[in-house]
Amino acid sequence: MSNFDFTDHSHRRYNPLSDTWVLVSPHRAKRPWQGAQEEETKTDSPEYDDKCFLCPRNRRSTGPFNPDYKDTFVFPNDYPAVKLDQPEYHSPASEDDDLTKRLFKTQGVRGNAYVICFSPNHRLTLPRMDLPSIEKVVDSWQSLYVNMQAESREHKSSPYQYLQIFENKGAQMGCSNPHPHGQAWCLEAIPTEVDHELKSMGKYSREHKGCNMLADYVKLELQKRERVVLENDSFVVVVPYWAVWPFETMVLSKEHLISLKQFGSKHKTDLADIIKRLTTKYDNLFKTSFPYSMGIHQAPLNFADDDQSYYFHMHFYPPLLRSATVRKFLVGYELLGEAQRDLTPEQAADRLRDLSEVHYLEV
Repeated sequence: MSNFDFTDHSHRRYNPLSDTWVLVSPHRAKRPWQGAQEEETKTDSPEYDDKCFLCPRNRRSTGPFNPDYKDTFVFPNDYPAVKLDQPEYHSPASEDDDLTKRLFKTQGVRGNAYVICFSPNHRLTLPRMDLPSIEKVVDSWQSLYVNMQAESREHKSSPYQYLQIFENKGAQMGCSNPHPHGQAWCLEAIPTEVDHELKSMGKYSREHKGCNMLADYVKLELQKRERVVLENDSFVVVVPYWAVWPFETMVLSKEHLISLKQFGSKHKTDLADIIKRLTTKYDNLFKTSFPYSMGIHQAPLNFADDDQSYYFHMHFYPPLLRSATVRKFLVGYELLGEAQRDLTPEQAADRLRDLSEVHYLEV
């Protein structure tokens, strides 16, 4: 038989962050596609939409008017997924039997949620904003983290444990409003995906004499350079070795930063730079406003000061597979067995790396 070919032969890759595996089937990328096709994302939005609940000066659906904001605007979500003003949960006496307690576990969860409007301009997504404007978005992320941490540490009644900052871009990702914005949910529980990562990083540190998993991973990726898409002085973008989504990427700090709180002005400028360059490449890939879910993972708000197993990073999960209208679906084997992809991470990195960093609408 011929030698094993990673670009043609099926194999599994291990994700040490989540302690899971992904099946890679590169030969399936050659199959014809007669499945579902999405509508292509349009880019002809106006700068101001008088019907938009997030544009400056407009009334939101719950009544208050937005201020005439000129840059990033943060406000409490009108329809938050978590709330502070709710009673504590106590299991009813009818659920005190052993089997019910073993299998029907419930926790009350309190928290707060915020909307982060990136720009007053209704049509300006991150790749089309200038660097100073994106820096203000990063500033708002840092301020939220610092403020929520101070509240959780100074007031014993505060329930906050973790701040999850994220953006759902595009209708394909379930975004309910096209105005460019992100969200921040602050909860009294550490979310499941984050908890898996934190436990895995802690275990790695204990098993490898205090080494940090992602610090080691950054070192290895920069050494091999097979999956590096972009870098600057402070950050590197890679298609993870264990990526699930076709053009999934991670943004990792080059030095060991555990949260946004440690960011200086240079870090914030460099993060704005890497986000703009990456999202521009995404848009250029299929000449469309590229949909994705993006999120920041970092230290919990009440982390132990001597615990250095945490590491700042960002995940970008875009669904598009072959074109602006053909997406990857996580169904069948992916739901019932394990994650699967048809394009190797190295092939994806090559395609992203070769793309222009000038937005296709500006050429």
